[in-house]
Amino acid sequence: MKPEFENIPLQNNEEQKRFELDVNGYTAFINYGGLSNQIALVHTEVPKALAGLSVGSALVEKTLQYIENQQKTLLPFCPFVFAYIKKHPEWKRIVDTKFKAYDQL
Repeated sequence: MKPEFENIPLQNNEEQKRFELDVNGYTAFINYGGLSNQIALVHTEVPKALAGLSVGSALVEKTLQYIENQQKTLLPFCPFVFAYIKKHPEWKRIVDTKFKAYDQL
């Protein structure tokens, strides 16, 4: 993660069921759902004004850290999150082994 994002806190907006990262007055987010022991990440969105700044990657990394800290397993349905985990296979450790595409990570 780029150093400029390290001190920006991840917000868990439970009302809208999304993790948020506020950067330069814009909000990037990942929609989620899940059960008590699992979190399914379903859609990531980064405002066009933040494109190319690695905000999406920082948001995913902070979200994965949050999921791990909560001792939950991950269902990475979002293609961006799935691709991030493929590039950073150390995060496969939190993916639920029953996830349909687990072997593709």
